[in-house]
Formats: sequence, C-alpha cells, structure tokens
Amino acid sequence: MQTPVTALPAAARQPWRWMLLLVLMLSLSGCGINNIPTLDEKVKSAWSQVENQYQRRADLVPNLVQTVKGFASQERETLTAVVEARAKATSIQVDADSLNDPQKLQQFQQAQSQLTGALSRLMAVSERYPDLKSNQNFLALQSQLEGTENRIAVARRDFIQAVEAYNTEIRTFPGKIWHSVLYSDMPIRENFEATAEDADQAPKVEF
Repeated sequence: MQTPVTALPAAARQPWRWMLLLVLMLSLSGCGINNIPTLDEKVKSAWSQVENQYQRRADLVPNLVQTVKGFASQERETLTAVVEARAKATSIQVDADSLNDPQKLQQFQQAQSQLTGALSRLMAVSERYPDLKSNQNFLALQSQLEGTENRIAVARRDFIQAVEAYNTEIRTFPGKIWHSVLYSDMPIRENFEATAEDADQAPKVEF
C-alpha cells in the first residue's frame, strides 16, 4: 500500500513564492524594464536645473537695471526693454506636468531669448559710460551674469541630451516593448531646438 503524498502546507510554500518573485524581478530589471522611468526622471531633473539657472539670471536683473540707471538714466528705452523682457520671461512657467506641451515650451524659450537679447543690448550701453564700466557693483554683476549665461548653456545642453536618451529608449528595442506594455502613458518628450548656444562648450559671454 502506497503512502499518500501530502501537499506542502501553505506556510511552507510561501518562501518559494517570494524567491520566484525575486528571481523574476531581477531578470526583468536586467532587461531594462526600469530604463524608461529612470530616464524620464533624469529629464525632469535636467529641466529643474534649466529653470534654476534662468531664475538665477532673472534675480540679477533688478539690481543690474538699478546700477545702470544710476549712471545712464537717459537710456530709458533700453532699461524698460530689459524690465519688460524679464517680466514676460518670469511669467511663463513650465513644470514637470506641462513640460511635454510644445507650445508652452516654445513660449518659454522665446521669452528667455528675448531677455537674452535685451540684456545684451543693456551691456552694450555700458561701453558709452566709463564710470559705469569701472563701478565695482556693475563689475560684480557683470561677472555673475556671465557665469549664469554659461551655466544656462550647460543646463540646456544636459536637458537636450536627457530628452534624446529618453526618446531613443522608447523608440528602440527593448524599450519600445516595455513602453507599449507598461509605460504607454509616458509620451515622447518635447525638446529645445538645439542652437549654437547648446554646443558642448558653453559660450563665453562678451560684455
């Protein structure tokens, strides 16, 4: 007479289930299942740096305008243009939720470019005022602005590269499969239009 085979108790089977689940998770992670959300977080992190640097520049503008006004108050049109460009640039906010809106991103980029142009014209004005050019406060602001422009260029470059890496992942194998199965709600990311200021080396701002 054969002895009946009794099933293992549920408690005894439980560790095996967890071990199988662990092996499955490890094998999937090796196949790149986490690449898409990881790259998406890098895009968001890179964008936050872009915003930080643009905000740093905007914070310099009021003090810069007041300093120039003290030596060249007759340059009212140029000063007004800078103030208005700053107001427009700071009024357009692009957060993680609206980062994929091409129209919003274009508006942001255009507003920041307008501020860049206005600041360049303001700095050109200083050439006509020797006392302003030698003022210590102006020189300090000039140095800070130059450094900020360089950091903006680096942050923009890093953002462009992060978006390119993310978009490439969801368009190529095996990321394309994971995207269709698990991450279909994560769309292609919009990007800056790469220009000369987004080159690998940040430009030197000449004032």
